[in-house]
Amino acid sequence: MAGGTFITFEGGDGSGKTTLIRSLMDRLERNGREVVVTREPGGSPIAEAIREVILHVDNTAMDPLTEALLYAASRRQHLAEKVLPALARGAVVVCDRFVDSSLVYQGYARGLGIDSVWEINRFATEGRMPDLTLYLDLDPQIGLSRIEASGRRQPDRLDLEGLDFHTRVREGYRQVAAMFPERIVMLDASGDPGPLKEQVWKLVSARLESR
Repeated sequence: MAGGTFITFEGGDGSGKTTLIRSLMDRLERNGREVVVTREPGGSPIAEAIREVILHVDNTAMDPLTEALLYAASRRQHLAEKVLPALARGAVVVCDRFVDSSLVYQGYARGLGIDSVWEINRFATEGRMPDLTLYLDLDPQIGLSRIEASGRRQPDRLDLEGLDFHTRVREGYRQVAAMFPERIVMLDASGDPGPLKEQVWKLVSARLESR
């Protein structure tokens, strides 16, 4: 993408995306970069309203294809309203989840098919993809235990899924990472966050220098 750099973080629940994103934002800002940190689904007012529908615990009857289309709609609005303008002015955009999440959660774990969900999202994003994606690989049992221990958030609709679903999510991420090796870097998220923060910084710095 012309101008700025688009970096996304992917991974199952409890993999530590929020901690690493905050650390990266601080270091980029200390180095004089404009940083826009955002998330999906959501990130802009209309997209956040769609997020509420997607994740509300009362919406357990939601059809998987409806879910995929809502994610794509939220993503389109977020991209048009927030991501693309920030990139156009040269910012570093750091996003918690993007298209890969849909490929994994709806395409693989929900069984809609990765290719089918990619077609929906290719239309929604006009083929715009991140410059670098950092996938935090973690045993889902560990991730779910971290969430329960922290007690920092209210459960959403996806938290109601069982361990089998989250195991399929991990399988899906590994498959998607293998499909896009030039863009996705898989990182072990099971250890201490300190060394992982340094690894993330080195990867992002190298990508920024190469642009």
